[in-house]
Amino acid sequence: MIRPADLPQEGALLAQIHALAFSPGWAAPELTRLASGPGAFALVSDESGLILCRAGGGEAEIITLAVDPARRRQGLGRALVEAAAILARDHGAEAMFLEVAESNLAALALYARTGFETVGRRPGYYSQTGGPPVDAIVMRWHLNSGPASPYS
Repeated sequence: MIRPADLPQEGALLAQIHALAFSPGWAAPELTRLASGPGAFALVSDESGLILCRAGGGEAEIITLAVDPARRRQGLGRALVEAAAILARDHGAEAMFLEVAESNLAALALYARTGFETVGRRPGYYSQTGGPPVDAIVMRWHLNSGPASPYS
């Protein structure tokens, strides 16, 4: 079940989920700060996935999407993205943006299936331990181009 996260009470849960998906994960105070900003909203699914976004000025941005590796490839990431798109539209967004590491092929495929298109690149955007920085791929989804639906 996907539901809005109740912040700041659930900051620790968001950090726990984020740490499952990323190393290092973001700390609870950072996630709470990001989710408490203007136009920000977070959705959480059990203790397995979260999406943190912000919307304003006709646009929305996915700040982070984290899914427990044990729950990947089961549709949870797509369900979170689509639920966030619906909320973004409710906030007046006509487009949603995100940045994803060019090396994250599973995420790139997920976003492409959802409706995102590549619109840019940020060279050396992501640092990685023990390796060179990785470029970020900037993607956009025109939210009015079709319904966010698991049946699309």
